[in-house]
Amino acid sequence: MLESVHRRALLTLLNKLEGFPHPWVVTGSCGMALQGMPLEVHDIDLQTTAPGALAMEQILGGQPLSRVTYKSSEKIRSFLGSLELENIKIEIMGDVQKLLPNGSWEEPMDISTHRIWVSFENQRVPVFSLEYEQQAYLLMGRPRRAAQIQEWLKNAAKR
Repeated sequence: MLESVHRRALLTLLNKLEGFPHPWVVTGSCGMALQGMPLEVHDIDLQTTAPGALAMEQILGGQPLSRVTYKSSEKIRSFLGSLELENIKIEIMGDVQKLLPNGSWEEPMDISTHRIWVSFENQRVPVFSLEYEQQAYLLMGRPRRAAQIQEWLKNAAKR
Protein backbone atom coordinates (compact mmCIF):
# COMPACT_ATOMS: atom_id res chain seq x y z
CA MET A 1 0.00 0.00 0.00
CA LEU A 2 1.39 3.37 -0.99
CA GLU A 3 1.26 6.36 1.33
CA SER A 4 -0.64 9.39 0.07
CA VAL A 5 2.55 11.30 -0.86
CA HIS A 6 3.70 8.41 -3.05
CA ARG A 7 0.23 8.01 -4.54
CA ARG A 8 0.19 11.70 -5.49
CA ALA A 9 3.68 11.55 -7.02
CA LEU A 10 2.82 8.40 -8.96
CA LEU A 11 -0.39 9.93 -10.33
CA THR A 12 1.53 13.06 -11.40
CA LEU A 13 4.17 10.88 -13.02
CA LEU A 14 1.56 8.77 -14.87
CA ASN A 15 -0.13 11.92 -16.14
CA LYS A 16 3.16 13.37 -17.42
CA LEU A 17 4.20 10.09 -19.07
CA GLU A 18 0.90 9.47 -20.85
CA GLY A 19 1.76 8.57 -24.44
CA PHE A 20 5.49 8.31 -23.64
CA PRO A 21 7.07 6.74 -26.77
CA HIS A 22 9.73 4.64 -24.99
CA PRO A 23 9.05 1.42 -23.05
CA TRP A 24 9.23 1.96 -19.31
CA VAL A 25 8.25 0.46 -15.95
CA VAL A 26 7.92 1.34 -12.29
CA THR A 27 10.38 -0.97 -10.57
CA GLY A 28 11.88 -1.53 -7.12
CA SER A 29 9.81 -1.33 -3.95
CA CYS A 30 7.10 0.83 -5.53
CA GLY A 31 6.58 -1.61 -8.40
CA MET A 32 6.45 -4.51 -5.96
CA ALA A 33 4.05 -2.66 -3.62
CA LEU A 34 1.77 -1.99 -6.60
CA GLN A 35 1.60 -5.78 -6.99
CA GLY A 36 0.56 -6.26 -3.38
CA MET A 37 3.83 -6.85 -1.57
CA PRO A 38 3.80 -5.19 1.87
CA LEU A 39 6.88 -3.01 1.47
CA GLU A 40 7.87 0.40 2.75
CA VAL A 41 8.30 2.67 -0.28
CA HIS A 42 10.76 5.56 -0.02
CA ASP A 43 11.14 6.60 -3.66
CA ILE A 44 9.86 5.68 -7.12
CA ASP A 45 12.25 3.90 -9.45
CA LEU A 46 11.67 4.02 -13.21
CA GLN A 47 13.43 1.91 -15.81
CA THR A 48 13.51 2.60 -19.53
CA THR A 49 15.96 2.77 -22.43
CA ALA A 50 18.90 5.21 -22.59
CA PRO A 51 17.02 7.58 -24.94
CA GLY A 52 13.94 7.08 -22.75
CA ALA A 53 15.86 8.09 -19.60
CA LEU A 54 17.00 11.34 -21.20
CA ALA A 55 13.50 12.10 -22.52
CA MET A 56 11.87 11.14 -19.21
CA GLU A 57 14.13 13.55 -17.32
CA GLN A 58 12.91 16.40 -19.55
CA ILE A 59 9.23 15.44 -19.49
CA LEU A 60 8.98 14.88 -15.75
CA GLY A 61 10.68 18.15 -14.88
CA GLY A 62 10.58 18.47 -11.13
CA GLN A 63 13.57 19.46 -9.02
CA PRO A 64 16.73 17.85 -10.47
CA LEU A 65 18.84 15.99 -7.92
CA SER A 66 21.33 14.45 -10.36
CA ARG A 67 21.26 14.63 -14.16
CA VAL A 68 20.88 11.44 -16.17
CA THR A 69 24.42 10.29 -17.05
CA TYR A 70 26.09 6.95 -17.66
CA LYS A 71 27.25 5.36 -14.39
CA SER A 72 28.87 2.04 -13.58
CA SER A 73 29.49 0.07 -10.39
CA GLU A 74 30.79 -3.43 -9.69
CA LYS A 75 27.50 -5.20 -10.43
CA ILE A 76 25.34 -2.80 -12.41
CA ARG A 77 25.66 -0.05 -15.00
CA SER A 78 23.13 2.22 -16.66
CA PHE A 79 22.13 5.74 -17.49
CA LEU A 80 21.07 7.06 -14.12
CA GLY A 81 19.64 10.25 -12.71
CA SER A 82 17.14 11.47 -10.15
CA LEU A 83 14.73 14.29 -9.51
CA GLU A 84 12.16 15.29 -6.96
CA LEU A 85 8.51 15.31 -7.97
CA GLU A 86 5.72 16.09 -5.48
CA ASN A 87 8.35 15.87 -2.69
CA ILE A 88 9.26 12.28 -3.64
CA LYS A 89 12.59 11.17 -5.11
CA ILE A 90 12.20 9.70 -8.60
CA GLU A 91 15.13 7.64 -9.84
CA ILE A 92 15.44 7.17 -13.61
CA MET A 93 17.46 4.28 -15.04
CA GLY A 94 18.08 3.62 -18.72
CA ASP A 95 19.61 0.60 -20.48
CA VAL A 96 20.38 -1.19 -17.22
CA GLN A 97 22.99 -3.94 -17.46
CA LYS A 98 23.82 -6.36 -14.66
CA LEU A 99 27.05 -8.31 -14.28
CA LEU A 100 26.42 -11.99 -14.99
CA PRO A 101 27.95 -14.81 -12.92
CA ASN A 102 30.35 -15.59 -15.79
CA GLY A 103 31.84 -12.07 -15.54
CA SER A 104 30.24 -10.65 -18.68
CA TRP A 105 27.62 -7.90 -18.80
CA GLU A 106 24.10 -8.71 -19.90
CA GLU A 107 22.76 -6.79 -22.87
CA PRO A 108 20.24 -4.06 -22.06
CA MET A 109 17.00 -5.96 -22.02
CA ASP A 110 13.81 -5.41 -23.92
CA ILE A 111 11.67 -4.06 -21.11
CA SER A 112 8.46 -5.33 -22.70
CA THR A 113 9.58 -8.97 -22.23
CA HIS A 114 9.19 -8.73 -18.43
CA ARG A 115 6.64 -5.91 -18.19
CA ILE A 116 3.18 -6.50 -16.84
CA TRP A 117 0.40 -4.02 -16.16
CA VAL A 118 -1.28 -3.41 -12.81
CA SER A 119 -4.25 -1.26 -11.93
CA PHE A 120 -3.76 1.81 -9.76
CA GLU A 121 -6.39 4.52 -9.22
CA ASN A 122 -8.21 3.45 -12.41
CA GLN A 123 -5.00 3.66 -14.45
CA ARG A 124 -2.73 1.03 -15.91
CA VAL A 125 0.83 1.09 -14.58
CA PRO A 126 3.70 -0.83 -16.20
CA VAL A 127 5.81 -2.80 -13.70
CA PHE A 128 8.26 -5.70 -13.88
CA SER A 129 6.84 -9.08 -12.91
CA LEU A 130 7.83 -10.17 -9.42
CA GLU A 131 9.52 -13.25 -10.91
CA TYR A 132 11.78 -10.98 -12.96
CA GLU A 133 12.43 -8.69 -9.98
CA GLN A 134 13.48 -11.70 -7.89
CA GLN A 135 16.06 -12.76 -10.50
CA ALA A 136 17.30 -9.18 -10.94
CA TYR A 137 17.88 -8.78 -7.20
CA LEU A 138 19.90 -12.01 -7.18
CA LEU A 139 22.12 -10.69 -10.00
CA MET A 140 22.56 -7.38 -8.20
CA GLY A 141 23.87 -9.21 -5.14
CA ARG A 142 20.82 -8.55 -2.99
CA PRO A 143 19.82 -12.06 -1.87
CA ARG A 144 17.74 -10.87 1.09
CA ARG A 145 15.34 -8.92 -1.14
CA ALA A 146 15.29 -11.79 -3.67
CA ALA A 147 14.35 -14.23 -0.89
CA GLN A 148 11.64 -11.85 0.35
CA ILE A 149 10.09 -11.73 -3.14
CA GLN A 150 10.35 -15.51 -3.50
CA GLU A 151 8.66 -16.05 -0.13
CA TRP A 152 5.87 -13.62 -0.98
CA LEU A 153 5.30 -15.36 -4.34
CA LYS A 154 5.19 -18.76 -2.63
CA ASN A 155 2.64 -17.55 -0.07
CA ALA A 156 0.59 -15.76 -2.72
CA ALA A 157 0.35 -19.00 -4.71
CA LYS A 158 -1.22 -20.69 -1.66
CA ARG A 159 -3.99 -18.08 -1.42
